[in-house]
Amino acid sequence: MNIIIPMAGMGKRMRPHTLTTPKPLIPIAGKPIVQRLVEDIVATSNEKVEEIAFIIGPTFGKEVETHLCNVAESLGATGKIYYQEEALGTAHAILCAANALKGNVFIAFADTLFKATFSIDTNKDAIIWTQKVDDPSAFGVVKLNDKNEIEAFIEKPKDFVSDLAIIGVYYFKDGENLRKELQRLIDEDIKLKGEYQITDAMDHMLQNGLKFYTDQVDEWLDCGNKDATLFTNARILDIKQQKEQLVHSSATVENSIIIAPCFIGENVVIRNSVVGPLVSVEAGTTIEDSRISNSMIQANSNVKNACLDNSLLGKNVTFMNKSQDLSLGDFSSQL
Repeated sequence: MNIIIPMAGMGKRMRPHTLTTPKPLIPIAGKPIVQRLVEDIVATSNEKVEEIAFIIGPTFGKEVETHLCNVAESLGATGKIYYQEEALGTAHAILCAANALKGNVFIAFADTLFKATFSIDTNKDAIIWTQKVDDPSAFGVVKLNDKNEIEAFIEKPKDFVSDLAIIGVYYFKDGENLRKELQRLIDEDIKLKGEYQITDAMDHMLQNGLKFYTDQVDEWLDCGNKDATLFTNARILDIKQQKEQLVHSSATVENSIIIAPCFIGENVVIRNSVVGPLVSVEAGTTIEDSRISNSMIQANSNVKNACLDNSLLGKNVTFMNKSQDLSLGDFSSQL
């Protein structure tokens, strides 16, 4: 089975944090979003994962590409990099990894994480993962028939037809057929609001007799903006605290209290402070004389005499003598 991860988007809702770091590489509890995503997918599969295809922007850089390939290798798969030069929709993004569209294919957009206990039934033509939502009008949804098969895909319905929102996670038994359907959209210039959409390809496949099924995740975790990312960080810390070592052995904690769950990264220094709960502190950061809760502080930052809650600080940030809820991008200073 091949896994395809489209992740070329600019992450505009997460600015300023995505000005220097692609959104899928923002760390959540010590691991980039995309790494957590592929680890969870591989854990659900009973099949050997041959290739993990990462579809990235052309400006991500060699360091990012090397990191992604190393993630794939750590999971026993081959990592391959594909490029999406323009943001032309979900179908166009997937088709950028055309060579990976063969055999059984699992596709997950690197916008969200999820908590799930499902296993992939590879005998089914296609599976679309969903989550029940309170306001279906903001999402693409699926409508089921009395056999629990998908009979229609509806984009942002004005009137209620279903509360099962498509979360951007898909399985296809026949990757070659999916590639043909995606290419048909390009060749016939079938667009919705100027973009090629995977739902149009799936709708055509449905009309041609393929059986689509749905499965639900236990929890759908968004990383689209600051507050959503902080909530996701908190949930991942809570979920992973019994499974992962969240406090690195090289961290220095002096005259301080760590309230679990927290992630404390490599060579972090914490002095005369209370940190936690629900805080992630990335490698090389120093915190002194501060109180931090429900926040994320990325690598190589310095925080002193501060009281932070519901805050997201980027890499190489210096922050002192403040008490607030804030979002500071990489290489910022606020004294």
